[in-house]
Amino acid sequence: MEKFNKTGKNLAKLRDLNGLTQGQVAKMLKINRAELSNYETGKMPAPLDALNRLSELYGTELTDILELNEKDLKLKRKFVFRAKELNELELNTLADFRKIIRNYINMRRIEQKA
Repeated sequence: MEKFNKTGKNLAKLRDLNGLTQGQVAKMLKINRAELSNYETGKMPAPLDALNRLSELYGTELTDILELNEKDLKLKRKFVFRAKELNELELNTLADFRKIIRNYINMRRIEQKA
């Protein structure tokens, strides 16, 4: 249960850092707000597909969301967009954009190591 609490806290921190409400994120995931709240409080584990979508939306690695040791947590924000209200299409577009950028950055790291 401890790992669900840590993961939930990470999800809540990332959502807050990105200036999003639970309602906005839940709508993007096509779940109700109460279910997202349960993920963030650690009452229930988030399914892997939801965690992957959240890592895309927040522009971070899945390993950062799952990090159990707070001192090793790297809540990176490569791109932060703040708006009073983002609709579902805008949230999905933002997640897709962040995924492209994250993949580009990873490709550059691989290229530099070669």
